[in-house]
Amino acid sequence: MNGMAVTQSILRTVCSLLVLLACAEALKFDIEAKSQGDRSRERCIRNFVAKDTLVVVTATVDGFKGDGMKVDMHIKDAVGNEYGKPKDVVGEQRMAFTSHADSSFDVCFINSFTGSRGVSNPNRHIELDIDIGADAKDWSAVQATEKLKPVETELRRIEEMVQEIVAEMDYLRSREQKLRDTNESTNNRVKWFAFGTMGMLVALGAWQVIYLRAYFRSKHLI
Repeated sequence: MNGMAVTQSILRTVCSLLVLLACAEALKFDIEAKSQGDRSRERCIRNFVAKDTLVVVTATVDGFKGDGMKVDMHIKDAVGNEYGKPKDVVGEQRMAFTSHADSSFDVCFINSFTGSRGVSNPNRHIELDIDIGADAKDWSAVQATEKLKPVETELRRIEEMVQEIVAEMDYLRSREQKLRDTNESTNNRVKWFAFGTMGMLVALGAWQVIYLRAYFRSKHLI
């Protein structure tokens, strides 16, 4: 009975987390237009993704072309992979890609002036939605292709999200093991280095004693 209660509690917790994730809203922010040479004009949103994971980035940018501003996007990861650089984004822009490495990736926006005339409100409003893994799949297409009921589709989606959580926990566990092994290896190297240093100091001291004794004897001082 206790085991069943614990299992039910874990399932309730996981379901609650999944509901919260499903209800999360897109990130909304304003980006100010800057001149071409201003290095602070780039704004990036960072996320972590595992290798071979589907990612869908949806950005909605207000304004219109020819209003004196231009918003460019750039999607890249920390190891140098490029996933897209759409230019002059207006309205909804959706990009899908599969990650090439276990790494964080950045979705960056740059708002630049395009003309010399002044702009009364030099800001663009952006809504950004990043779907990763199971959230990035088109479940309506999956339901139509496999002829699933709505409840079965939702269970499939929850099952894949739980599998992703388990895979993430396994990844974190392996990272922890690697860090622990590195820490133990470093401790062993420091320990043997300390032993070697002490041995060298003892040997140097003994050599000095022997040398000084031989010197004093040669001078008939002892």
